[in-house]
This record gives sequence, C-alpha cells and structure tokens, in this order.
Amino acid sequence: MLSKLFIRNKFFLPLLTIPIVMSLIGLIFIFEASSVRAISETGNSLHYFKLQATWLVLALGLLIFFSRFDYKNLYFLSFISMAVSILLLVVVLIPGIGYSAGGARRWIDFGFFNVQPTELTKFSVIVYLASWFKSSEKRRFMSFLSLISFLLFLIILQPDMGTAIIVMSLSLIIYYLAGMDLIKIFLMAPIGIGAIYLLIKSSPYRYNRLMAYLNPSSDPLGIGYHINQILISLSNGGFIGSGFGASRQKYLFLPEAHTDSIFAIIGEEYGFIGGVILITLYFVFVYKIYHLIRLAPDKLSKLLVGGIFAFFNLQVIINLAAMTGLFPLTGVPLPFLSYGGSNLLMSFALIGILLNIEKKVRL
Repeated sequence: MLSKLFIRNKFFLPLLTIPIVMSLIGLIFIFEASSVRAISETGNSLHYFKLQATWLVLALGLLIFFSRFDYKNLYFLSFISMAVSILLLVVVLIPGIGYSAGGARRWIDFGFFNVQPTELTKFSVIVYLASWFKSSEKRRFMSFLSLISFLLFLIILQPDMGTAIIVMSLSLIIYYLAGMDLIKIFLMAPIGIGAIYLLIKSSPYRYNRLMAYLNPSSDPLGIGYHINQILISLSNGGFIGSGFGASRQKYLFLPEAHTDSIFAIIGEEYGFIGGVILITLYFVFVYKIYHLIRLAPDKLSKLLVGGIFAFFNLQVIINLAAMTGLFPLTGVPLPFLSYGGSNLLMSFALIGILLNIEKKVRL
C-alpha cells in the first residue's frame, strides 16, 4: 500500500506542484513587468499583482472543486459550458459590452474585472467533445464540423487568430483520439487552407503581421515594433541574464510585458539558462499528463486527458515560438506565468480534472 502511494506521488505530484510554483513565480514577474505601467494607469504599482493574486486564489478554489467532482459527471456540465461559451462569444461582439484593446474585441468588462470568453471556449471544447465522442456512435462528422466552424467564425470576428488555431487544433486532436475517420478531415484541408489565405488577404492587419514575422526589420517602428522589442529583450539577457529586476525593456518599451510577452522579461533577466529551466518545468509537467493518458481508466478519461495535454502543449509552443520569432505574434498567453485571470482559472480547472482522473488510476 505504501509503495503504491509512493509511486503515485512520484508520478503525479508534479501535476499539482509545478503549476502552483510557476504561478507564484509568475506573480513575481507580473509585478516586475507591470509596475511601471500600473503606476502610469492607476497610480498603484501593485495593481496587476493584486488582481493576479486574487485570480490565483480563485483558481485554486476551482482546482479543488474539479479534483473532487467526478469526471464522469462532466457530461452534464459540458452542455451548459458550451452554451455559455457560445453566448459569451456572441455578447463580446456587441459594442458597449465587449471591451476592445489592441484592435481586438475579446473581453467583457464587468466593472471590477474582465472576462475573456475564448478561454472558457477552450475548456468547453475539451469537456464537450470528450463527452460527445466517448461513445462509438457514427455519422457525426457534419455535426462536429458545423459546431467547430461556428465557434471559429465567432472567434475570428473578434479577431483572435491564436485562439482560433488552438480551438481548431484541440478539436482535431480529440476527434483523432476518439478514433473517428480522418479521411474526411484531410478532404476538408484545402478548404481550411483557402479560408486562412482569404482571412490574411482580406485583413491588412493580419497581412502586415505576417510580413513582420517574415521580415521583422522591415518596419521596426510600426507593425514590427513588438517582435523587435521582444528580440532586444532576449538578446540583452544573453546566457546568464542581466539579473533580477534589471530588465530595461519593462519600462514601457516592450508591449504587453506582463501578459503575452512575459517570457521576454524572464529571458532578459535570467538569460538562456532561465529560459531552459522554465521550458524544462513545462516539459516535466506535460510529460506527466502524457503518462496519465496511457493510464486513463476509460475512453472518456483518455479523451479528457488527451485534450488537456494538447491544450497546455499548444499554448506553451505557440507562445514561445512567437517570442523567438518562429511563429507570428498571436496573443496567446504563457500558462501560469502571463497575467490574465480567465486563462489561469481554466488552466487550474483542467488540472483539477486531471487530479480527479488520477484518483481512479490503478498503479
């Protein structure tokens, strides 16, 4: 009995400890990266730090709830979650209700806090599709395609290409894990590629961002400003970094320093070594999720864990690839480290589901 408990803790304890440790580290860097901006906007250097700390407490509450909520009952919750997600994706597009920033209407302002509906949508897609595909029922391709297309349409209207890519990828991965027919997906690929091409050509902003990705030096003070400031941050960090609190880019040079671009601040202060340590923590975390996929006791749990595995991998890979110029900037946050309550809440809710499934695993 004791040996089984030891093995269980050895395998699955990182699922809990790594997110909490990284969230606490994130609090430190959020304060560092946002203090100057917070003073200029609110007169309080702790403004964003306090908000993120509050979200972290609420996120831990969600983790506890879902760790005790039987994952088999998510089937009933998934319908409500998906309905609320669609409703909020529509509401956020209404002028006067949806809050705009950086040219995108992605937030609903409730006064004391903002909510980003797309983060709930990621959660909903995982639990809804996992619940839907747990049975072997056939002839669901058109229903699946219609639902995902509608979600992507609402997300692109904001516009939020980064989240659209994540939602589409999550959907296809869960579809694949469910053992569904992939031939139909491949047949639809040309249509998807054509739609992406039209979206880029029809939007000067998307086209210019793509050009900035292909050649960051073409417009260093315009559309290429953000990626150039990121690269300056990382180059300033070098191998060992400039030291804790020594970042110069956080003084309003680097846009979104405390949100999507927080890795650049970490890289500037702790260099290549700090970046490697951070990526290693993510690797250990997602490896433990992968191990849980292999031990999942039933098809529903396998689909849930597979979707959660894809969720964290996609967010980390897309964010870090954008920070290093390997992928266009998309506004995807870095899990646990970037400022943002919606993403933090959904991330810890998904971890709670993992812990609940882990209880049912027989080692």
